[in-house]
Amino acid sequence: MSKSLKRVTAALAQAGIDKLPVEAQATTKTAAEAAAALGVEVDQIGKSIILRGEASGRVVLFLTAGGKRVDIEKAAALAGEPLGKADATAIRDQTGFAIGGVAPVGHVGPVRGWVDERLLDFDVIWCAAGTPRHNFPIDPHALIEKFDLMPGGFTQ
Repeated sequence: MSKSLKRVTAALAQAGIDKLPVEAQATTKTAAEAAAALGVEVDQIGKSIILRGEASGRVVLFLTAGGKRVDIEKAAALAGEPLGKADATAIRDQTGFAIGGVAPVGHVGPVRGWVDERLLDFDVIWCAAGTPRHNFPIDPHALIEKFDLMPGGFTQ
């Protein structure tokens, strides 16, 4: 088991979430791939969009419904600072994950994050679990509550 997958599994267990990540038979790097592999709607996929605070230099997580896109202006208003693209090195250094497997939990350091309000329409969503093939199911309300994330309207 990879270090990234172990961190996600440990974070879920520590929060009292009894759902384990599952390994898909196909890659789940994109929301469309994940939805097809898991047999769910595209919007049930929580895709981790990582942006960089231009003032702070810290990465910020926006967990977005699979079919949505982040509106940078709305996201910046929530974050309280201008946002730009985070490079792969910053993402790995601050979250511990490589692009294509960034989980909303189990980061190596503190990461502020918001959850797309669209995800709250589902009883269960699926999120990356640290690898391009592993995902975990979770109630989006539990994700917010247990992992100190905030709901927000930041999509187009």
